[in-house]
Amino acid sequence: MAATWLIVGLGNPGPRYELTRHNVGQMVIDELASRRGEGFSQHKANARVAETWLRPGGAKLVLAKPNSFMNVSGGPVSSLAKFFSVAPENVIVIHDELDIPFDSLKLKSGGGHGGHNGVRDVAKALGTPEFARVRVGVGRPPGRQDPADWVLSPFSATERRTLGVLLSDAADAAEQIVDEGLTAAQQRAHAPRA
Repeated sequence: MAATWLIVGLGNPGPRYELTRHNVGQMVIDELASRRGEGFSQHKANARVAETWLRPGGAKLVLAKPNSFMNVSGGPVSSLAKFFSVAPENVIVIHDELDIPFDSLKLKSGGGHGGHNGVRDVAKALGTPEFARVRVGVGRPPGRQDPADWVLSPFSATERRTLGVLLSDAADAAEQIVDEGLTAAQQRAHAPRA
């Protein structure tokens, strides 16, 4: 039987945050669900979940959007991992990343949280930092704008023009991690665009 993968998009709950940079991880989860014609239902682990497959006969995917605020994402992620019997090495966390320019992706597994409180909380709750991350670049704020205000603001009109491609690339990267492993997915995601 194919393995089960838990793919989590970090973000904040509610319409106020829905289209902000901090919620780009949840936007990628929406893209993955929409590719499969799946909707979300509430799960007792305090998350919205869609259960689906990579492809018919392929790995099972549990697509999840925690209902908690970003900085306390660990509880729902850990509860879902336990509920679906998913080991940390089969968890993929998709999140915004200030230190990566907008419209870029970086994939990694393990290592530090880079000051990202959502990732920090997930690592603490899982008891290990050894899970894959799809880091979606949102870039640094212009001028002296506070990074916290920046990530909680919506994408600009210019960014929105290419946001769909970025979300699609991030969804592709998550699928490739499941399908081909992290190294192969990194080679594709980190290659310069033609």
